Amino acid sequence: MASQQPLDLPTPSSCTAGTGSASVSKEVAEVQRLFKQSGVKYSMHSAGTTIEGSWDECMRIIGQCHSLLHANGVVRIQSDIRVGSRTDKKQSFQDKVKAVNDLLAQDGR
Repeated sequence: MASQQPLDLPTPSSCTAGTGSASVSKEVAEVQRLFKQSGVKYSMHSAGTTIEGSWDECMRIIGQCHSLLHANGVVRIQSDIRVGSRTDKKQSFQDKVKAVNDLLAQDGR
């Protein structure tokens, strides 16, 4: 039985994603295929995928990802979505990464 003190509670030894397995690589691959077919600008990374486009385009493709996975038998899906927009200039996600890499390249000069 767990301790009654919250700070004494142990953490789980592992995490699962709710598919009956800790691996969701098959589902991620399906979503990546959908992004590729859609023509939306995207970049997969270890914690998700960054997509870039109009508001409607991005929200539509997210909904399509859910529909695709449901059609493939995944009964429950949760998406964590972080949305950014700016009005002062046009900047891609690649531009943002390049700006930081340019600063890091100056280290040690």
